[in-house]
Amino acid sequence: MSGTTIRSRAPLRISFAGGGTDVSPYCDERGGAVLNACIDRYAYATVTPGGSSYVVSSLDYNCTIDCALDDPFIYDGQLDLAKTTVDWFRGRYDIPAGFEVLLHNDAPPGSGLGSSSAITVALISAITGLLRVPLDEYETAELAYRVERDEAGIRGGRQDHYAATFGGVNFMEFRDGSVVVNPLRVKAETLYELQYSLAVAYVGGSHVSDHIIDRQTENYTAGNASAIAAMDELKMLAHRMKNSLLVGRIVEFGELLNEAWQAKKLMADGITTSRIDDLYDAARAAGALGGKLPGAGGGGYMFFVCKSGRRFAVQESLREMGATLDSFSFVTEGVRTWFV
Repeated sequence: MSGTTIRSRAPLRISFAGGGTDVSPYCDERGGAVLNACIDRYAYATVTPGGSSYVVSSLDYNCTIDCALDDPFIYDGQLDLAKTTVDWFRGRYDIPAGFEVLLHNDAPPGSGLGSSSAITVALISAITGLLRVPLDEYETAELAYRVERDEAGIRGGRQDHYAATFGGVNFMEFRDGSVVVNPLRVKAETLYELQYSLAVAYVGGSHVSDHIIDRQTENYTAGNASAIAAMDELKMLAHRMKNSLLVGRIVEFGELLNEAWQAKKLMADGITTSRIDDLYDAARAAGALGGKLPGAGGGGYMFFVCKSGRRFAVQESLREMGATLDSFSFVTEGVRTWFV
């Protein structure tokens, strides 16, 4: 390894439809489908080689851990996902010296934008760049998924790792442990209009996605007919929303987004709260066609597709209810790595 610092960034994403159908065992047995788009918010990982230890720091959590080369990491709830990622490489490659890792994110923890998965993708990309390990996009995304879900034991789906790796607007299909990423050739003017129609706000609240995913999985394995029907409906709506986007029907897209949110709420308890319902109703009354939380649920960001000329009224209704307004732009690039 040289002494050159290497840096990676991976984009965060918003999920329009199908989120939750990418979680096992549903997707393995019935197949899942997700429509998502990457945005101009990023997770960053910087790796600087040298020294006699592994040092991992997070600006978001204001936390640093230091581990000697021959010592095991102590898994104590502090930066455990980053430790697991470094350990995966420690166990498989001859790393002659230590290195320092610095992590930070453009979105707060619990945003619902796939930030933890994007951090994992960025860190894997930085370390593989440092070690000169060649991985293609599918290999990078699948490794990030395996590290986070299998090695670290953090429950969730597959879409976030693939979105952060590939970038752009994608329709993703999941079945039997395999993933197919279909990049969508959406007309530029359609994306401009969709972006213009979006009202985005950070609504806060507790966002503990693995608890919600646990309940969703339990509902599926227990044969809960209402929850399974909701997942099937979400998968179908992901297909329909993809078609609406490809032909530029933004109004139809927004109306289907409302249907998708109504279905998503039926998958498990905790996806919505009384505050989220109140915000949603206020936005709809002000002119939103449809909206949703982009993550598993419970809090974080909300976004709405608005009727023509109603975005500002929807934003004002959200602001009056205490939400913090924000805005996103769509981006085409996935994870990128460079030497500093």
